[in-house]
Amino acid sequence: MSKLKQKFEVQEHETIDQCLERIQKAGYMPIKRIEKPIFQENRQGTDVTYEPIGRQIIFEAKKTED
Repeated sequence: MSKLKQKFEVQEHETIDQCLERIQKAGYMPIKRIEKPIFQENRQGTDVTYEPIGRQIIFEAKKTED
C-alpha cells in the first residue's frame, strides 16, 4: 500500500511547474506549499551576520483517488 501523503521538494535545476508535473505523474495532488529560506553565515572578526542565499520549496501532496 502506498502512502496517502508525501512531500516533494523542488529540485535544484527544476521549475515549480516541472515539480507539479512530477507530483501528478506519481498519482498525487498538491495540498500545501512550504517555503524555507536558506541562509549563509558570514563572519568578520567577532561579528556574525546571516545573508539569505536561496529558498527551499516543498509541496505536501495527497494520493489522488483512482
